[in-house]
Amino acid sequence: MNELSSQKTILVVDDEDKVRESVKEVLTDEGYRVLDTADATCVLEMIEAEQPGLVLLDIWMPKIDGIGLLKEIKSKKPSTNVVMISGHGNIHTAVTATKFGAFDFIEKPVSLDGLLHTVQRALGELPVTPSLAEMGHPAGDLPDSLSTARQIVTSAEPIRQRTLRKSVVSSGQGLHSGIKTGLILHPLPPNSGILFEGISGDVSVPAHLDYVGSTGFATSLSHRGFTVATVEHFLAVLHSYGITNLLVKVQGEVPILDGSAAEFCELIEEAGLHEQDESWSRIVIDRTYRVGEDGGEWISIEPAETFSVHYVLKYPKPVGMQEYMFTHHSPSSFKEEIAPARTFGFLRDMEKMQKLGLINGGKLSNCILIDDEKIVNTDLRFPEELARHKILDIIGDFYLLGRPIRGKIKAHMTGHSDNIALLNAVRTGMEL
Repeated sequence: MNELSSQKTILVVDDEDKVRESVKEVLTDEGYRVLDTADATCVLEMIEAEQPGLVLLDIWMPKIDGIGLLKEIKSKKPSTNVVMISGHGNIHTAVTATKFGAFDFIEKPVSLDGLLHTVQRALGELPVTPSLAEMGHPAGDLPDSLSTARQIVTSAEPIRQRTLRKSVVSSGQGLHSGIKTGLILHPLPPNSGILFEGISGDVSVPAHLDYVGSTGFATSLSHRGFTVATVEHFLAVLHSYGITNLLVKVQGEVPILDGSAAEFCELIEEAGLHEQDESWSRIVIDRTYRVGEDGGEWISIEPAETFSVHYVLKYPKPVGMQEYMFTHHSPSSFKEEIAPARTFGFLRDMEKMQKLGLINGGKLSNCILIDDEKIVNTDLRFPEELARHKILDIIGDFYLLGRPIRGKIKAHMTGHSDNIALLNAVRTGMEL
């Protein structure tokens, strides 16, 4: 069999006749040569004989463990791409499959659009995620918004776009939802942007201001019924490491981990950074923008030669006043000064938040808890850890403009809603 025909050959392994038949019909209509079997015991022999470019493998099959078979395939035929299929899928299953070498993971009932998209990516036929038209974006929205900075930047030198060198995975628990969740990170080609996607693969949402949903206690993004919550810590890491193109598969909520972004930094460094051929420029702030009022909550951004954030908070004892100034010099400066700062909350607010269905995943190990007398559960990592965490949130929220930023941010007692309000003011003022 020649290389081209092998590349276009797909082996479907599933014990459900209807699944195999429907998948085979769809893929055959798209021009692929499709083989199928319900007998998982003969899969290795079929791979050896037919050399398929892709195997679609059911994770739950009689007499055999799909994960075990995946490990065997990747051990004996490491170049064979395998996409796992499951009717009982969750992010932990997806993470496990990815750790053992699966290219991706899709859920039953199989979305035909999601199936084709995944197959095309696995075979290297689709360099980007679904088209903007398919995702319902208005004409000229994205990726035009990704190139807008080129029109307004006059002094910044172009910077190389970046993605990851390899796919990596992480698992944990959502702070507010309490669900077991995780991340599967896949590199994307230039001009793709940062995209969040459910594990079924049929709906994506860009990390962009246009898709911001709730900002009450965390920042969420929503599109066509798909919502991903608590994105700010992870986006702060992508912002600081200059990652511009990435597919993030997630179930519902980004894991809170220990309440900081330190583990996300380790995850990105494990994957490694890949500089791409395409370049773009930072968004350079052209004048001062401000929301809020003196004496209360306010946040501003003004022109500067670097990216920096100056945050001041003042609470009653035992917190008191905290102030910190961070200037982004490199990913290492962010990793050392800002990433370890954990989220925090006051015990007096816990009952109210629980009634709102929040902090279901809050634990003594992933949040700084404060009562009227003391910090209850931990020692602070920095004297001004709370102010540093607010800076972490700002860095993450500000990546929703779609590009790294050059400007000086000053903030006093602000939260996510204020950050988003300032972003909208900047976008309006700069016609982004």
